[in-house]
Amino acid sequence: MILSVGGVTILFAWCIWKVISTKGETERVHGFEVETPDEKE
Repeated sequence: MILSVGGVTILFAWCIWKVISTKGETERVHGFEVETPDEKE
């Protein structure tokens, strides 16, 4: 269990570090769309 939790924690920290350290990466990160497809019509 320690390996599992530690591995996921390291992977999460690496992802955060990669987004922060890569220039222009924050503009390419996508999230949930607030608008639903029926609202666009």
